[in-house]
Amino acid sequence: MTYIVIGNILTLCAMLSDSFSGTRKKHSEIMGVQILSQFFYGASSTILKAYSATAQNIVAVLRNLAAMKNVKSKAIEWILILLGVVLGVILNNRGLLGWIPIVANFEYSVAVFKFKNNERYLKIAFIINSVLFAIFNLIVMNYVGFVGGLVVGITTLISLIKTAGENSEANKEL
Repeated sequence: MTYIVIGNILTLCAMLSDSFSGTRKKHSEIMGVQILSQFFYGASSTILKAYSATAQNIVAVLRNLAAMKNVKSKAIEWILILLGVVLGVILNNRGLLGWIPIVANFEYSVAVFKFKNNERYLKIAFIINSVLFAIFNLIVMNYVGFVGGLVVGITTLISLIKTAGENSEANKEL
């Protein structure tokens, strides 16, 4: 039972550092704080024995480091995506359920590359990602991650609906 409490506390630390990253002004500072949060998420996943999720956090650290160095190679982006899948499969100790973070990370990463200039599709992909991780977090007893994932998914959905309503009103005026 202690490991569940520690895992949830580490997730809370990750979420707090994610929030702090939103207050940074420099891209490098944002990425740096998000790397710290990925370490917290990774530690939480490891303690909760959710190793396929830990793999996704490792790859997220590498992806953020590449972003900090301003690497703009499609090959490196795809290598990182495939690395997430391969490491996730190798470290998966949860059977079919362990595929949830692998699929979530793959889905969102592909969407980022394919729809990077389409806010609507990125938000939809982010909602899917958040819901998948919320489900997985509930399964591994990461209740902080579950609630956080639902909150992020719902707020993103509300933002998507508001944006769609504003766009439809703007089109009527034309």
